[in-house]
Amino acid sequence: MDKNDRYIPALGHERLTPLYDPLLRWIIRESRFKTRLVEQAHVEAGQRVLDLGCGTGTLTILVKQAHPEAEVIGLDGDRAVLEIARAKAAKADVAVFWTQGMAFQLPYADNSFDRILSGLVFHHLTTENKRRTFREIFRVLRPGGELHVADFGRPHNAGAYFISLLVGRFEEATANVRGLLPEMFREAGLSRVAETNRFMTVVGTISLYEARRS
Repeated sequence: MDKNDRYIPALGHERLTPLYDPLLRWIIRESRFKTRLVEQAHVEAGQRVLDLGCGTGTLTILVKQAHPEAEVIGLDGDRAVLEIARAKAAKADVAVFWTQGMAFQLPYADNSFDRILSGLVFHHLTTENKRRTFREIFRVLRPGGELHVADFGRPHNAGAYFISLLVGRFEEATANVRGLLPEMFREAGLSRVAETNRFMTVVGTISLYEARRS
């Protein structure tokens, strides 16, 4: 396995994983943009939905709660966060399937999903692994299926611009803060690509995107 393919926990070290949910809840206020992302996806009864890079399962559970008749699957490369996700789903009394795997090598057949959602994942990936992941997304989406993403995007005010100068020094975040994700979606074969919303946080601008496999 290439060194860039190794899984790195969201906060950089597995010992910090228990802090992940509180940080996102209080610093980024994730409920605002994740709730909007679920609304944007317009999931229908009976559809098969993947939360790509599900982490501790917050978005996955929101999808299932909003659409109990959909089949919802959460995928992440970190076994420890999947255990947290399972416990959260049990507490919320929702039936979700969990898979350990990498975003750029999805363990699913072609044309497997009607919707793929992802929250705050792609800024962790190198540029090449972003491209690999978007090709995988295209592969496993069914024709007419949709991708819905919340992640760091191009800054839209002075404060966010200053933050982007700092995080843009890291290769994994460069494409995000330069606003290149939409073009990368298109390069992977996706169409009807659009930035649909923006949320300002203390750590930068979070953009919502949508795209479709024709």
